[in-house]
Amino acid sequence: MSLSQPILPLDADACYRAASGRDARWDGRIYLGVTSTGIYCRPSCPARKPRRENCRFFPSAAACVAAGFRACKRCRPEAVPGTRDWDARGDLVARAMRRIRDGAIDEAGVAGLAAELAVSERHLRRVLLDSIGATPVQLARTRRAHAARSLIEETELPLADIAFAAGFGSVRQFGDTMREQFGVAPSTLPRRRAQALPGTRSAGSGERPRIALRLHTRAPFDAAAMRAFLAAHAIPGRDEIAAVPSSATAHAVDVPGGTAVARIDWGAVPELAAQRGDRAGGTVGIPLELELPGLADTLPAIQTLRRMLDLDADPAQIQAALGADPTLGSLIAARPGLRLPAARDPHEFALATVLGQQVSLAAARTLQGRLVRRFATADLPDRGAAPGFVARIDVTRVAAMPVAELREELRITGARAATLSALATVLAGGLDLGPGADRDRARAELAAIRGIGPWTVELVAMRALGDPDAYPAGDLILRRALGVDAPRDAERLAEPWRPFRGYATQFLWADFLATQSRKDTP
Repeated sequence: MSLSQPILPLDADACYRAASGRDARWDGRIYLGVTSTGIYCRPSCPARKPRRENCRFFPSAAACVAAGFRACKRCRPEAVPGTRDWDARGDLVARAMRRIRDGAIDEAGVAGLAAELAVSERHLRRVLLDSIGATPVQLARTRRAHAARSLIEETELPLADIAFAAGFGSVRQFGDTMREQFGVAPSTLPRRRAQALPGTRSAGSGERPRIALRLHTRAPFDAAAMRAFLAAHAIPGRDEIAAVPSSATAHAVDVPGGTAVARIDWGAVPELAAQRGDRAGGTVGIPLELELPGLADTLPAIQTLRRMLDLDADPAQIQAALGADPTLGSLIAARPGLRLPAARDPHEFALATVLGQQVSLAAARTLQGRLVRRFATADLPDRGAAPGFVARIDVTRVAAMPVAELREELRITGARAATLSALATVLAGGLDLGPGADRDRARAELAAIRGIGPWTVELVAMRALGDPDAYPAGDLILRRALGVDAPRDAERLAEPWRPFRGYATQFLWADFLATQSRKDTP
């Protein structure tokens, strides 16, 4: 095998931490070669991880092959395009999987998904069969079946309503698929009625349907810190935060049918002390109620909420990677279940972040409230509007308004209005800032806009693009927490935290956000 080592996006120790946690967010950006077996894998490979001294890391599958390694038959790393610009959520297979998970087959069919991904239906089907072992339709059917089982277990909805909420076209199709997937009829699956919240109402009542359920995540989960974050960043018209720290919060959630509302009961989430007593691998349930335009919007709303609350994170992996660090160790010990919240909507977050530059959180919320109310999407379908909440931002309307008028409407400086207009124009033109986007390209296009600096770019990368290694080194609160004055010093201190500098930042911000939440909660 060749002993030359290509340039990596991370140092070797950071690569090993990513691979040790089987973090799929690094698939396609780094590859693991095992000298004891001669095999190379993705970081997310389910195989047992080798010893550190037996690992070499590469930026591409081609580099692995050139070094004499052969592809793992379990994780099929050669199926990932061989450039560092593509990760597991950015390559064709993973983008297709993410869109199927988000309901693309239900919305537009296989033809619509293939067109969105700029490939033929035949090619999409062949690639998924080769990489995953299932067709797009089979993957969508499995997604619906598992979603339906979750709703059966966690809600009191009638089975017919669950069938449509999970995206099935008919009750018969629902029954056939459930028997195929689980070997039993849906009526025989257990129902956890005791966990359901009162007031669940199906679409048959003539009103917007409501569903009470619990979203589960790995323990521990720092509910107080998450609520403090949501309170500090609440946008008037899109979020409602009560003054009582443990009380419920309500959030607009954008779904295909319009605007849903999620009401989260924070007081019913077990405290960290109780969670620490759980056995290893335990879970925590986040009780909430969804008010939806229609039952078919259930799964898109749940997916958005899981991203918003970072419910798919692995706290043990973060603890293992950062817990021994002298700067972060005590912070992680104090908040073992802290998460890295994601943006509800990439366009909203990017525009809101521009408005939040160089102003306090309270001032930012005021400006953001004006923005969402003035430029909310109009002409929602029947039952698409949520009383008391505004719909998602229409970036085309922001882009179409002259800069001088935008300045007057939002009562901001001319320079900030120009930056906002330029960003809206780029977004309306198709710049992808979602979790499946090409992160390097998105960063470059954002940085090219006059008035957008490194701080804004990294905030968008952290919250919208979902980059766990995003790091706003110039942030004032971050630098104060680190006790340094210059961004370069903050960068230097953070090198050992790769590839989880985003999580490290959240720990360093946590006390400030908790204080702001107590001070500024309306």
